[in-house]
Amino acid sequence: MYELTSFFKVPKSSYLSWKARHREDEDAGIKKRIEEIFEYHKKRYGYRRITAALHQEGLIVNHKKVKRLMRELNLYPVTVKRRKYSSYKGEVGRIAPNRLKRRFDAKEPDKVWATDVTEFQTGEGKLYLSPIKDLCTGEIISYDISPSPNMPMVMKMLDTALQSHPDHKGLMIHSDQGFQYQHALFVNCLKENGIVQSMSRKGNCLDNSKMETFFSTLKKEMYYGHEKEFKTREQLRAAIEEYIEYYNRERMQMKLGYLPPLIFREKIA
Repeated sequence: MYELTSFFKVPKSSYLSWKARHREDEDAGIKKRIEEIFEYHKKRYGYRRITAALHQEGLIVNHKKVKRLMRELNLYPVTVKRRKYSSYKGEVGRIAPNRLKRRFDAKEPDKVWATDVTEFQTGEGKLYLSPIKDLCTGEIISYDISPSPNMPMVMKMLDTALQSHPDHKGLMIHSDQGFQYQHALFVNCLKENGIVQSMSRKGNCLDNSKMETFFSTLKKEMYYGHEKEFKTREQLRAAIEEYIEYYNRERMQMKLGYLPPLIFREKIA
């Protein structure tokens, strides 16, 4: 090739510059698809999940290349941290021991559930989310949303979970020491259904880190940076409901082999 550049009196530097641009053009298709996946998932996916999505489409691209191309395209998922809401009000009822002991890798669905409450702010005031997460499939089994972190919210969430997943044999539910989980209504419901109760140790958020991680992911991907957009509680409620549907049905989880939770549940059923 250098003989041709010499023959046509083309400077070597001009040829190398053209070659570099041509190489970049070869990546135009994959860059376009990366941008499409990034936008479809509302800027929530990093290079690992985008690499997995490309592989599922039959486009085998090295994750290092995807990372480099995303950097060139200036595509970065949002990373923001905020203060955690705490429902702890001291010992107001029954404190269960920490039976889970951070054994988060449940081998079967509906054997270990975790729950917690988190707080949001809207133009109308606060809004609270109370979900239950299956530690095997990673899915949100049930949830309720309320302007107040009260017992009706938590009990509605629990009743919905028990009705939609009626096989409770060998089930454990883990939470922090929030007042809702010490309440007789919650404790007695678990007891009546033969469910083992477990609680984190006081002031130790790592004992319930799977719920902390879910809340962090949810807020990072649909709330932080958009707080002022939610003028009413109903607007935020709709956004949370939409996100949980997306989380269960579409959002890949690395620990599940880059499958969404409900697809993973179907696969292992």
